[in-house]
Amino acid sequence: MKRFLPLLIAVGACLLPLFFPSCANTTQAPSGGKKDTIPPLIIDIKPLPGAVNVPVEGASFDFVFNEYVTIKTPSNIVLSPPQARQPKSRLRGRTLHVSFEEPLQPATTYTITFTNAIADANEGNMFPGYTYVFSTGPKIDSMMVTGTVVDCQTLAPVKDATVLLHRDLADSAALLHRPYAAGKTDDWGFFALPFIQDTVYRIYAIKDANNNYIYDPGSENVAFIDSLIRPVMIAHDTVPEMLKYDMLDTLRCLARRSEYELKLFREKPSRQFIVNKERTAERSAYITFQAPGAWIDSLWIRGYRADQVISQFNILQDSLELWINSRRAAPDTMQVYVNYRKTDSLGRLAPTQEIVRLPLAQNKRTYSKTSRRDLKRGDTTCVYTFQVSPETVEQDGFELEFKYPIITEHFDSVKFYSINTRQRQSRAEFTVERDSLNLRRYILRPKDRLMPGFEYQMKLPYRAFRDINGFWSDSTVVKVSLPSDETLSSLDLELSGVDRKLIVDLLGEKRDKVLRTFITERDGTLHFPYIKAGRYSIRITEDRNRNAINDTGSLLEHRQPELVVFLDFSGSTYLNIPASVELTQSVDVGALFH
Repeated sequence: MKRFLPLLIAVGACLLPLFFPSCANTTQAPSGGKKDTIPPLIIDIKPLPGAVNVPVEGASFDFVFNEYVTIKTPSNIVLSPPQARQPKSRLRGRTLHVSFEEPLQPATTYTITFTNAIADANEGNMFPGYTYVFSTGPKIDSMMVTGTVVDCQTLAPVKDATVLLHRDLADSAALLHRPYAAGKTDDWGFFALPFIQDTVYRIYAIKDANNNYIYDPGSENVAFIDSLIRPVMIAHDTVPEMLKYDMLDTLRCLARRSEYELKLFREKPSRQFIVNKERTAERSAYITFQAPGAWIDSLWIRGYRADQVISQFNILQDSLELWINSRRAAPDTMQVYVNYRKTDSLGRLAPTQEIVRLPLAQNKRTYSKTSRRDLKRGDTTCVYTFQVSPETVEQDGFELEFKYPIITEHFDSVKFYSINTRQRQSRAEFTVERDSLNLRRYILRPKDRLMPGFEYQMKLPYRAFRDINGFWSDSTVVKVSLPSDETLSSLDLELSGVDRKLIVDLLGEKRDKVLRTFITERDGTLHFPYIKAGRYSIRITEDRNRNAINDTGSLLEHRQPELVVFLDFSGSTYLNIPASVELTQSVDVGALFH
């Protein structure tokens, strides 16, 4: 049993040099000493690591620390194989006492793992972690599995994800019962599941919101490996993957061997039914479905002909907008008859009719039922937004979006002008493109190349458009010039070997916002102009189903989320763009994805 004790010594030897404080600066006045930055250490364990023939009932363990500690996150004290209830942990002085509220399994190797769970009581220095092993049988299992959990969109490591190892090889195992082994990821998304049997497994990772070690599709993210896995690494107290490091020690943390990468995603719901509905105005409403890809056989609104009903699905086809194109006052309660495929009790899509009743709220009544003194401009006008960005006008044009569908349009009355550096105005040409995914949105694109230093004006005259409420639009003028800041830079991506449809995104340093997007399926150059100095990433997504969005995966269908890669710039997935430069990057797409 004492052969596991060197693990404690190894942990202490690794951590003390990293955290030991340096001498005080004698050139300054005394300040009470430097802040304690040394994490707590385990100095004794009872029983010793590697204990065997531990009783299945009444077992408990004491971990003695070198200072007073506090339990920061009780759920991160993980027993593997897990039980229905979390291990019971309490502090007595400097001793952490761990016990269990239900019997252990006979002849089973268990681990108790501390990851991001314990901190010292004074300064809050986190205990780096520890894995304790014992068995209710005569021997300790010796194999182990390691890996990393990352977010499928950003490829950033996911902290505190729960990794599940199942001996039940059924596809639905993660949905039905607790796993054979479990563990938590650290700050680097890294996990190690040691002291397991030499057999085949299925491996999953979840963001376990309720700590029940079972995947709940409605509220949790999931990741999985397509194939069965079998451990090849031997668990030993000296292997780097078993040691717990300071999470700021990048070299040691990255040096650990990660056998599997699991990409965490939020699965789209599979059961289909109507979940929400709302009357948004006198002549408009929406209906929301639980799952994407809603299958509607027919739909009509009581009291209106089919040609008086305008409908539009969103790109995921799980939200349906409705409008009534009629001057007649709409009823107080709109009745929508929806014939669609609803999931029945057997999990099959079956034809169903539902009558959706949509009452009109008092504050959403229009001109005909509203006091004149309460009227606002939007109550009697065709409302729209008309906007343009100097940085993206060359790619995206002018965006015109109406609040309601329009039934009369006079785009030929819209005027587009260019004004040169000498303030000479001339008429310019533009094209009009209706958004295929939003019937209320139009893109107006200049035909000719825009020139630096010029001003461009798009003028919409009075009564150019009329919406389904019968209201005409007001006039407006939108002006734009190309950015003139000489510190802005540009990036050209020269794509070759393109053999699939791609979504190419320029992201900021935090990777939480898409700054520019291109969708392409052929070789060529993508131009990203007017970039401020900073740190950026280029994300390329393989658009397998060619719908121009990054699609998620499905556990039961064995479908991974669409493949995402980040361009590598000299060993980093970040590109530092200085001011006032023109950068060019060649990308071999075939090599990138293979």
